[in-house]
Amino acid sequence: MESFRPHRALVLLACSSMAWSGAVAQTQGQGTAAARNTAKRIEALQQQVTDQGREIEALRKLASEQDARFRELQERLSSQEARELPAPGSKPQPATPGAPGRIPTETAEAADSTTPVRVGVAPVAETQSPPVAQIFSEPGILTPQGKFVLEPSIQYGYSSSNRVALVGYTVIPAILIGLVDVREFKNNTFISALTGRWGATNRMELELKVPYVNRSDSTISREIFTGSAFDNVFNTHGKGIGDVEVALRYQLADGRDNNKPYVVGALRFKARNGKDPFEVTTDCVTRCIGNATGTGLPLELPVGSGFYSLQPSLTFLLPSDPAVFFGGLSYTYTMARNDVSRTVVGGLTEFLGDVKAGDVFGMNLGMGLAINERSSFSLGMELYSVGRTKQNGQYVIGSVRTQLASLLLGYSYRYSDKTLLNVSVGAGLTRDTPDLQLTVRVPFTF
Repeated sequence: MESFRPHRALVLLACSSMAWSGAVAQTQGQGTAAARNTAKRIEALQQQVTDQGREIEALRKLASEQDARFRELQERLSSQEARELPAPGSKPQPATPGAPGRIPTETAEAADSTTPVRVGVAPVAETQSPPVAQIFSEPGILTPQGKFVLEPSIQYGYSSSNRVALVGYTVIPAILIGLVDVREFKNNTFISALTGRWGATNRMELELKVPYVNRSDSTISREIFTGSAFDNVFNTHGKGIGDVEVALRYQLADGRDNNKPYVVGALRFKARNGKDPFEVTTDCVTRCIGNATGTGLPLELPVGSGFYSLQPSLTFLLPSDPAVFFGGLSYTYTMARNDVSRTVVGGLTEFLGDVKAGDVFGMNLGMGLAINERSSFSLGMELYSVGRTKQNGQYVIGSVRTQLASLLLGYSYRYSDKTLLNVSVGAGLTRDTPDLQLTVRVPFTF
């Protein structure tokens, strides 16, 4: 037994060594497997980070492109408003009048800062709309400061009327002894004009208009007091420079806030440089020496009114996306002429005395709507009430207050950023109003 004890200790030591070696070997094997799994997970995470980095870079590049597009469109909108919406506080052009649907730059910027915009979709506020078609003589938008607008235009007007006059007396009812004067008028008028507008400030503009008038009248009638039973056609023509006009417009109110309208005040002065009705020769009726059988018609048509006039007016403009509502009020004061004479057949003159044409009250209203970024149309109505004419302080016999009303339809096309095409058609609503008015305007901005 004593001899076995040392051997027993050796055996125990050997067994312990073997167990330790097995444990170490097992631990090393498990550590190697864990290391491999960790390496694989790290590699997968690195690959995922790399892929996400690529996606982030692509999104960053796309965001940069969208930001560049946004800035470009914003600059285009700002430049457009600088041309059409005088700042500060000028009226917008419909989208303005400026034209329907136009949003001021600061409003668009505020909307862009709060409204989410999908990637790749341009903000709606940046869509540029054309000015509403101009259908009235007073434009609804001012010229920006330092800009100049040259506007050639041509207008065609056609009117016709019939008049029946009984010259005689009746012995018994329904039997007339005398003459029946029946007259039928056909009038054609072409007015070509060159208008220049300059923006003195962001709220004020000056205008000069020079018209050229070409008129022709055809009258189907007979010479009165002759007993003639046959109708004749009397053709008359007239052409020349018409009355020159100058105007000043100033923006009185800025309606961008609280849904208030833009208000523009204007003052227009019309000269009487065109050949007037008192300068042309008239085929007299009763006051010519040796001739009492004339037609009473002018042998040459006048191209001017013969009176100086001054017209203050107010224009209102209320944008209401996508439309723009506009209207205006005006009053034309006609200055009297003293010691007036007219020329009659034979080189004679007939003294008329002091003559004052009637003053004119006017109003108009309408609506403009943009079709797309290049086209728009307008619909409106205008009414003028012309007072009676006075001679030597008394109303002229046969002179009555005249009501002129027209229904107007206009179309506008933006050819470029500096050129527009405006077409308007007017139809007379009263017998005294021209039956047809067709106007074409092509403003160029410099």
